[in-house]
Amino acid sequence: RAPRRGWHHSLFQEHFKQTLYTYPENWRAFKAQIAAQYSGARLKVASSPPAFTFGQTNRTPAFLSNFPLGKVPAYQGDDGFCLFESNAIAHYLSNDAIRGATPQAAAQVLQWVSFADSEIVPPASAWVFPTLGIMQFNKQATEQAKEDIKRVFTVLNQHLNTRTFLVGERVSLADITVVCSMLWLYKQVLEPSFRQPYPNVTRWFVTCVNQPQFKAVLGEVKLCEKMAQFDAKKFAEMQPKKEAPPKKEKAAKEPAKPQEKKEKKKEEKKPAPEEEMDDCDAVLAAEPKAKDPFAHLPKSPFVMDEFKRKYSNEDTLTVALPHFWEHFDREGYSIWYGQYKYPEELTLTFKSCNLITGMFQRLDKLRKNAFASVILFGTNNDSSISGIWVFRGQDLAFTLSEDWQIDYESYDWRKLNPDSEECKTMVKEYFAWEGEFKHVGKSFNQGKIFK
Repeated sequence: RAPRRGWHHSLFQEHFKQTLYTYPENWRAFKAQIAAQYSGARLKVASSPPAFTFGQTNRTPAFLSNFPLGKVPAYQGDDGFCLFESNAIAHYLSNDAIRGATPQAAAQVLQWVSFADSEIVPPASAWVFPTLGIMQFNKQATEQAKEDIKRVFTVLNQHLNTRTFLVGERVSLADITVVCSMLWLYKQVLEPSFRQPYPNVTRWFVTCVNQPQFKAVLGEVKLCEKMAQFDAKKFAEMQPKKEAPPKKEKAAKEPAKPQEKKEKKKEEKKPAPEEEMDDCDAVLAAEPKAKDPFAHLPKSPFVMDEFKRKYSNEDTLTVALPHFWEHFDREGYSIWYGQYKYPEELTLTFKSCNLITGMFQRLDKLRKNAFASVILFGTNNDSSISGIWVFRGQDLAFTLSEDWQIDYESYDWRKLNPDSEECKTMVKEYFAWEGEFKHVGKSFNQGKIFK
C-alpha cells in the first residue's frame, strides 16, 4: 500500500489542478471539500461566475458531455478525469488515512457513508425542508421524520459512548459524511431539549466541526436554539413560480428560497450563509427537471384530494370506497399492484416497515398525483410487502422522474383492470386493511398510507 499512498499524495501536491463544480453552501460538496483539507488535495471550487453559473454552465453541451445528468457537485481533473456523485468525489479526494487504512476500517467507513444516505438524509429532508419553505408541511411526515431521527441518534449515541470518532481514533470520511448530512438538522431543528438525550452525538458533532479542516470549509457552525417551524407565508410566496420546489433527492435541495432576500426582516435568526444561497436557489427553481412531470396530461374530473379527504376523515367501506369508484377516471388514472421482490430478505417487521416509510419519504413530490396503501403481511422473518397504487395517467409514475426511481425497481408491478373483480376486491381489501388477501397467504401485520 505504501507506493500507492505515495503516488496519490504526490499527485495532489504537484500542480495538478482539480475543479469541483457546485452551487454555494452545498452540504454535499462540503464532504469533498473537507476531505481535500485532510488529504492536501489542491482543489479549486467553482461555485460562482464566471467559472460556474448554476443552471447555465451545467446545461451546456460541454458540461453535459462530462456529467450527463447535469448535477452538482461534479469533479474534473486537468487530466480529464471526471466524477459525479458526492460520495465518490469525496472518496477520490481523500487519502488512505481518512478512507480507512485497513480493509476493515475502509468497510466501516463505507458502512457509515451508506448509513448517512439511507438513514439520515431522508428523514432530515422531510423535517428540515418545510422549515426552509421549500416543501409543503405535512404533519404526519414530519412526526415520522422526528421519530426516525430519534432512532438514528440512539444508534449513534450508543456507538459513540466509548468512541471519540466513528471509525478508529481519528477523523475519517465516515465522520465527514455523517456530519455533513446532519448540518441542517443541527442548524435548523435540533433544539437543546431534542439534543439532550444524545449527549455523545452532539459532543462528537461539535468536536468535528471545530477541527481546523472542517472550519476551513464550514466556518462557525451555530447550533439551533429554537426548533424552526414551517413558515406558511414563505412557502406561499414561492407558489406563483411553478417550478419553485427543488428536486428532492440529488440536486440542490437545502438552500433557502429565492425570494427570501425580500424578507430580510425575517432573517435575523437565520445564519448568514442562507442569504448567500438565494440566487442559486432561484436558478435551481428554473431547472427543467423541477417541472411537473404530469403537465402533459389533460385535466381529469377525478379530484384526488377530495377522495383523500374522504379516506382520511370518513369510514372507508361505507363512504370513501363508494366515492372512489363513483368518481374514478379510468382515462386519467390507473391502478397498479406492487409486490416487493425480495421477501426472503425481510427480517424484523419494524425494519420491513422502515422500507415502506423510507420509500414514501423519497416520493414526497409524487403525493399530489398518487395514492397508495402498502401492507406488511406476516411476522418476523416470514413476511411480505405489497400494495395498491393509484397514479395520474396510464403509465407507472416512477418512470416520469429520476427522483422517484430509487425504490420502485425492488418491486414487481402489474397494472390492474379497474373493471375487473380482481381489482375491485384488491382495492377494497388494501384500502380497508381487512379481507381474505387470498393472493398473499399471510395475515395482515400493519399498513402504511401514501397520500
